Amino acid sequence: MASHVRSLALALSVALVSVAASAADEKPKVPSMQEILDASPKSDWRTLDPDRTLYMQLPAGRVVIELAPTFAPQHAANIRTLAKEGYWDGLFVIRSQDNYVAQWGDAEEDAAKQRSRGSAKTKLPAEFERKAAGVPFVELPDSDGWAPEVGFSDGFPAARDPKSGTAWLAHCYGMVGAGRDVAADSSDGTSLYAVTGQSPRMLDRNITLVGRVVQGIELLSVLPRGTGPLGFYEDPKQYVPITSVKLASTVPEAERAKIELLRTDSKTFATVVESRRNRRDEWYKRPAGHIDLCNVPLPVREAK
Repeated sequence: MASHVRSLALALSVALVSVAASAADEKPKVPSMQEILDASPKSDWRTLDPDRTLYMQLPAGRVVIELAPTFAPQHAANIRTLAKEGYWDGLFVIRSQDNYVAQWGDAEEDAAKQRSRGSAKTKLPAEFERKAAGVPFVELPDSDGWAPEVGFSDGFPAARDPKSGTAWLAHCYGMVGAGRDVAADSSDGTSLYAVTGQSPRMLDRNITLVGRVVQGIELLSVLPRGTGPLGFYEDPKQYVPITSVKLASTVPEAERAKIELLRTDSKTFATVVESRRNRRDEWYKRPAGHIDLCNVPLPVREAK
């Protein structure tokens, strides 16, 4: 009997050790990005300023663009004027270059036949970069091949150089820029493009970036590719008509986009970045421990 009891006690002890070892081997459940967002406080989200938001209406739906007047104040002001006066209404998306950009504006090459810019300025300075002093900046911990420091400024992917004291926006997916000719100061905001392919960071500080598509980028990225040089449409029948481009502040409140953007200076955003830098869910076997600026997600949700 004593021997039987000792054997049972030994078996139970082995079982308990086995269970404890199994529990120790189990990895703690790592929350998904959606779970992180679902648990975020309301204060970690922001709404768009209607006076710096554009609605571009295409046949397939609405593209929502947030302007960046902190980095391109004169271009942003001109674009607001152009939108208020209906400059793009009835014009077209005239270019879709594979793995690069989609561009919209006036397809007429003859300057005398181009649409009037109304009261908008016809000459603007290049706004490739600005002084970094006073610009909010949340720095990523990882190195970047294009800039000494990269991070986010009020929701936009950005970079800065401590030595020169300058900061600039980065050409990540969805960013919107002002097309120009050879001269640095040859853009006026009438011809705009959105990055629809792999981030062309070589364009940083070579073109004025004016904002970012925060909703509807898929309406531009899926457009048929142009067959002409640089992806321009060769046949006007290929042009994608623009119903209108309006400043959100001129649109009745009931018709405005009801969306919220995760603040890039929030604790939730920092948690999201770290979760993407070191993927610990079951599928990933080797966390990268690094994330590229343009691979950081910028969550948008329906307003609650």
